[in-house]
Amino acid sequence: MGAVPNRRRSRILVFLRELTNEKCAISFSESTVNSIIERSAGYPYFIQFFCREVFDVWIAKIQRGEVPSAPMKDIIRKLDADFFHGRWARATDRQRELLLVVSLLPNADTEFTVQEVVGSSQTALDKPFKPSHVSQMLSSLADSGLVYKNRHGKYSLAVPLLAEFILRQTTQETTLKAL
Repeated sequence: MGAVPNRRRSRILVFLRELTNEKCAISFSESTVNSIIERSAGYPYFIQFFCREVFDVWIAKIQRGEVPSAPMKDIIRKLDADFFHGRWARATDRQRELLLVVSLLPNADTEFTVQEVVGSSQTALDKPFKPSHVSQMLSSLADSGLVYKNRHGKYSLAVPLLAEFILRQTTQETTLKAL
C-alpha cells in the first residue's frame, strides 16, 4: 500500500477532527486516525468506510461495557465483501490472472506498463502473456473500471488497495510458479 502524502494526510486529519466534536459521544485517538488513513490509503470512500465501521463497532462494544476497539482484519474482510468482490466478479479468469500479475509488481499501487506485466507474467505464470494480449486485456479492464490508462503506455489499478485484495483472493484461485 502506498504512503499517503503529508499534505493530503494533514487535510484528512483536519476533516476527521471536525467530525468528532463536543456533541459526538465518540472521538478517535490520533493513533486510530493514523491507522484509518494508512489502511484506507487516503482514498475518500475508504476513509468513510473505515470510519463508519470503527464507529459502529465501538458503539456496540461501549453498549456491552467493553473497551472500544475495532479489528482491522474484520473491517478489511467487510471491505472486500462490500466493495471489491463485485468488481472482481466482472473479470474473466484470464483477466484475473493478468490482474494478479499486476498485483505482484513492486509498482502495482502506482503506474505500470505492458512490458512490465509481460515480464512479470513470464516468471509468475506457466502460460505467460504476450504484449498484444496484455494491451487488449488492459483496454477491456479499463472499460469495466478495474484499471485506468493514465497516459501513453502507463496504466494503474482503478482504486487503492485493489492489489492487496487481489493477492488475498488469488492465493487460493491461481497456481503460481513463484510468489
